Amino acid sequence: MGTNFILTKDLFMQLGLFELPWWGYVLVTLGLTHMTIASVTIFLHRHQAHRALELHPIASHCFRFWLWLTTGIITKEWVAIHRKHHAKCETLEDPHSPQIYGIGTVLFKGAKLYRMEARNTATLKRYGHGTPDDWLERSLYSKHDMLGIGIMLAIDLVFFGPIGLIMWGVQMVWIPFFAAGVINGVGHYWGYRNFASNDTSTNIVPWGILIGGEELHNNHHAYVTSAKLSSKWWEFDIGWMYIRALELMGLATVHKVAPKIRFNLTKTRCCDIETLQAIITHRYDVLARYAKYLKQTAVAEIRNLHAKNLTDLQEGPALGAVKHWLQRDAGELPEKERAALEQALHSSEVLKTIYSMRQELTVLWSRSTASKEQLVKQLENWCQRAEESGIRALQEFSRKLRCYD
Repeated sequence: MGTNFILTKDLFMQLGLFELPWWGYVLVTLGLTHMTIASVTIFLHRHQAHRALELHPIASHCFRFWLWLTTGIITKEWVAIHRKHHAKCETLEDPHSPQIYGIGTVLFKGAKLYRMEARNTATLKRYGHGTPDDWLERSLYSKHDMLGIGIMLAIDLVFFGPIGLIMWGVQMVWIPFFAAGVINGVGHYWGYRNFASNDTSTNIVPWGILIGGEELHNNHHAYVTSAKLSSKWWEFDIGWMYIRALELMGLATVHKVAPKIRFNLTKTRCCDIETLQAIITHRYDVLARYAKYLKQTAVAEIRNLHAKNLTDLQEGPALGAVKHWLQRDAGELPEKERAALEQALHSSEVLKTIYSMRQELTVLWSRSTASKEQLVKQLENWCQRAEESGIRALQEFSRKLRCYD
């Protein structure tokens, strides 16, 4: 019986043009799926959806062709849905927010949410502009989107025999799970945040080969049109590495990357227009640093209130509300946390000051009719009041704020 099993196994793995050891099939499968995720992040995401780079027609069509073979994704649909996600992030109109649908639904049924939104013609019309509309797109890629997947199955079977069916199956679930599920789900639920953007986007890990750099999702939401997703020195965006290689070959032109955050430690007195511009440009970094500087003060104040029995507010919800509010606008908090925050602010002048100063800070980059000179005066006034507040962490943050350059 053991001999028959070995013979059956060998036959199963030898019917294709290529005979590989078991780990060879694993590596080939991972290589094929990696080509697909690279096509998604470089072509669909950074090139088509955000125009962060321009691709040579040869490179552009190679990516389109490979995505047709391995996913059946229609460029206009993917781009429109992703752009709508940014425009309506974390609202009821967001096509795939775990805050709305739940993490389980987005993680395991993200592809279903994608298909539902793809049938929304209003979404495609409003957000799908600028995508390919040539003869190949109209007559082949969009019209026969399932044909490419069938051809890929045939290729896998011819090259690798019956085991090619398993390899093809892995290829077919890779993007629905990792892109539609992990990035859209986990990337708005768990992880760390470099920037306090007005959403729940997170960086899942500092580096990841499996999802091509897309794991740096919070960085992307902070600088949407950047072709490079890594921000910290220890983060690795493999998609950016491929883009740089394409540049060297003359197959890509990068339009924009996130500006570097610089500090001039000699700027400790008056704010100027350059300081204002830097703060506006790096507003999500400013808010993230504000949260970092003020978090311990806010937490200590909540615990101090409870230690002195100065409020009947439960400590757990209050701490959660304050921590989340420091990272997001109060209006975006869940109802229970918003109520807890209001009670905490009512009970503490320190918390009220921290809250109001953060709100005033955001006015600097909100839509306003104020001139740059007026905004500089508002910024200087803000720094002076922060330094006179008596709150040590707020004073330290104000001095750091003056150093943006």
